[in-house]
Amino acid sequence: MSFVEQEESFEKQTIDGIEVTVYKPRVEVTVKHLKTGQEYGSDEEARQDIDDPNTDTKEEDISRSVHIKVQSIPLGNKTNIF
Repeated sequence: MSFVEQEESFEKQTIDGIEVTVYKPRVEVTVKHLKTGQEYGSDEEARQDIDDPNTDTKEEDISRSVHIKVQSIPLGNKTNIF
């Protein structure tokens, strides 16, 4: 089960006196226990498992994979996207 860490967005900003569009892609994260295959719903959920004295989960047992989804954007010399 992956979770979205950042939604895709476009925002106008002024950089060096020029108004540009800043693009932030969608970021999906999967946090998984390498030995058991259990997937966590958040980084905090994995941290709770590590901190739980009733489990033998260690920090090195946790894998964090990040998937960045970038949409197709028409680019040109007048696009002004950063």
